[in-house]
Order: sequence, then C-alpha cells, then structure tokens
Amino acid sequence: MTKSVARTPVPSLRVGDLVEVRSAEEILATLDENGELENLPFMPEMLRFCGRRLTVHKVAYKLCDTISGTGIHRMEHAVHLTDSRCDGSAHGGCQTSCSLYWKEAWLKRVEPGMPNPPRSSCVDIPLLDANTRKEPGPDGTSRYSCQATELLRAAPTCLPFRDLGQYVTDVKTGNVRPVESAEAFLVGLFNRIQDISRRLLPRKLWFRNGLPWGFVQGRAVGRTPTAHLKLQPGETVRIKTKSEIMETLNEDRLNRGMGFEEEMARHCGRTARVQARVTRCIDERTGELLTMKNPCIILEGITCNGSHNVSCPREFVPFWREIWLERV
Repeated sequence: MTKSVARTPVPSLRVGDLVEVRSAEEILATLDENGELENLPFMPEMLRFCGRRLTVHKVAYKLCDTISGTGIHRMEHAVHLTDSRCDGSAHGGCQTSCSLYWKEAWLKRVEPGMPNPPRSSCVDIPLLDANTRKEPGPDGTSRYSCQATELLRAAPTCLPFRDLGQYVTDVKTGNVRPVESAEAFLVGLFNRIQDISRRLLPRKLWFRNGLPWGFVQGRAVGRTPTAHLKLQPGETVRIKTKSEIMETLNEDRLNRGMGFEEEMARHCGRTARVQARVTRCIDERTGELLTMKNPCIILEGITCNGSHNVSCPREFVPFWREIWLERV
C-alpha cells in the first residue's frame, strides 16, 4: 500500500452534539454497489439505530492502524455515537464489540427538545447482507467484511505524528481535554526517542531497555502459563498488578497468542465486573472468524482511551486472559 500524507481534516460535528440517524432508505441512497460510502461499509448491525437520536461520543477523524501497523490514519466526515457498538449478529457472532463508524451523511443534527419522529421499523436490506462476506479463503474458510477489515481502504492517508494540528483538533472537537492531548503528545514523543535509541545506540545505553512508555516487558520463559477461573458475566474481579501480569508474558508480550499492551496496564489493580466471555472474533487482516481455544474476558467500562496512541478515538474493548484477573 502506498502511504500518502495530508493535514488534519476539520470535522463539522463535535462531542456532545445531538444527531438523528437517518432512515434506512435515506442511508441506502448514499451507498455504492458495495454498500459503502467513501469505502466505509454500512453494516446490517447499524440498521437498528435508524431513526434513533444519539449524541456524538467521539469525532472519528483519525484512527490507529491495527491491520498493518502503519501508525495513525485520517478518516473524513465520521463520528462515533454513544451506545452504538457492533453486536456481530451479521458477522458470525463476532464479539469484538467495535465502536461503529458513522459518516456524517448518515446523520442529521437536531436541537434538544425537538419532537422525536416516528420510529421506523428495522428493515432487511439484501445489499448489506451480501457485502458482509468476502471471497472464501484458500481452504474454503468463510471470510467476513466489516468496518474493521476495511478501515485502511476507508482511511488510506497517514496522519504523521509531527502534524501538530491533530492535537489542537483533539481538543476542539471535545475528544480529549487539553491536558490529555498534551500527555498523548509527550508519550508519543518519548516512544519515538526510544525507537531511535534502539536503532542507533548500543543496548547498554538504552533507557529502560528501550521500552515504550508504560514499560511492559514479558518475563516468562518457554510456554506461557494459563488459568481457568470460569468467570461468568456479573462476577467482580480485580486486575492483577503489572508485575504479576508480566510474569505471564513472553518476550513479545503475548500470553498464548493474546497481547497485553501499555493501554491495558493503566488498569492494573482496578476492580471491575465481567461483561462477557469471548470465544469468537474476526481477524481484521483476513476477515476469518476465529474461535478461541482459551476464552477471554471483557470487563465493563474498560476501553482503550488512546493515551498511548496519540488520542486515537476508536476505544477498543480489551480482551483479558483469566490469568490476569482474580476474583474479589
């Protein structure tokens, strides 16, 4: 993929704006033959929100590339809305619970106090259903297409760290407070200095082993350990300390293939309730629906806030191994 660079886009909506999701017929009129607008799919899971009024939760003008690791990309004319996450019902029951992207053309701004329109019934649009599938894999495995798998087509342009306008936009849109934007910039700057030191300096001169801010380093030797607590939704757990969790990670910071990152380490020691056990998720790179040998846990109210990824507003829902948790 050829990377291009452009300046920070200027969104028209901001956090807290009240909007109404247009009717399915209005939205369908904006889509091409692939059920997309500007390469972003409108998915069947989004139909249930048609006619509803929601507030803008985050302005989705940028996102972190979790497919090929090329950094931050820019998205135009899109937002995330409150309480609108994908339930995976049209994608094999995927449990990733991604925050949905809404193009501004699918929304209309409304003023508080305006009467609510009649709720339209949820309709089934064959075009949307047909475009949830990709060509099968070489072995005949079913593969899915969703907003997450197509993000690099919808947001092909890189937004470089040095583009200082993005940190101003983060504040102007209401995505973050000024202090949070400054923190994200400083963390990003520190991490780039660490990258340079690892490339140019001998190991003995590396600061904290050249690790990015948060300093998560796997310590396990050989096969990583596991635990089976059989946690169920509604149970209360405490996230173990960072030191305890690092003992379960290999040098790539993986436990049985599941990664633990700095954003997750921010929650160490916190108490939370179990929201769900996760057994299925879509591989963003291939579209394949993966079935986990060891189920993972989603915790209520815990999402990635982007502080280690220049305030990316995607708000991923982290997956937790049971060995990283303990019953309260």
